[in-house]
Amino acid sequence: MLDQLKPIICEYVEVEPEDITPDSRFIEDLHFNSYDFMSFLGEVEELLEVTVDEQDILELDTVGKAIAYLEALKNA
Repeated sequence: MLDQLKPIICEYVEVEPEDITPDSRFIEDLHFNSYDFMSFLGEVEELLEVTVDEQDILELDTVGKAIAYLEALKNA
């Protein structure tokens, strides 16, 4: 899923795909602002046909946590 998310992440922030790792933090490392992060999540929801619970968003601070969360939603 990381390879699926990298191009989407690059649409929102100026970062090279090879610099995105599961440990990359959305705000501190990738420099997302809150609007871009919410837009990114909306795009991912459409792509994967899942719905992210608003209360869970604060827990998704790294790419790896987002992947684990999205995979769990997709497999539920």
